[in-house]
Amino acid sequence: MGIKLPYLTSPGSVSKVLTKIIEARTPERFTLDFLGTKLGFKGGSARPIIPLLKRIGFLTDDGVPTERYKLFRNESTRGKAMADALKQGYSDVFSINEYAQELDRKKFGDLVTQVTGSEKGNSADNLTVSTFFNLKEFADFDADVIDQADEDEIVLTMPSENKKTSSPPPLHSHEEADSLGLNLSYTINLNLPETTDVNVYNAIFEAVRKNLLGRS
Repeated sequence: MGIKLPYLTSPGSVSKVLTKIIEARTPERFTLDFLGTKLGFKGGSARPIIPLLKRIGFLTDDGVPTERYKLFRNESTRGKAMADALKQGYSDVFSINEYAQELDRKKFGDLVTQVTGSEKGNSADNLTVSTFFNLKEFADFDADVIDQADEDEIVLTMPSENKKTSSPPPLHSHEEADSLGLNLSYTINLNLPETTDVNVYNAIFEAVRKNLLGRS
């Protein structure tokens, strides 16, 4: 028996609902009342939206918005959130081709038929393809989530022959930054000496921590 992939009978409505999700507040639970009253989508045709949002990881099984739902509402993380959602909701397709999002509609449709095991060109598979491509409009599969360090980032560079290094920019202490009302970040580049004595490296790191980062 084939696998059933998520789809809507009115695929074009998903773009409208997602746009409203971006604009509206995040509810405690995403219910039919919220969908109809707050987002303005009433009637039976809107009901499949909620199961779809659950399949792609926007809602828990009991309708509570997930962290992915919240990341989607943020413009800077929206593309990555939707890309991850599609990889979850259509994982059986991506297990065959990890770059399925780059296929045209026909080739993607062939993958869908392969997964579902249905006859070629059936309506459910066609709706699956349309739903996927409407969701994909919000996705950015090239986006990376970069974890920013809360304070300082230290970049360690091992020595190499004939390599020229430039002097780092002047540093400001945390106290100076606070008095000026500034939020400063900086990168420290260290050229480590060649040695097998780990105590030498420990001493260097301790000196950086105490003298440059102002930590005891």
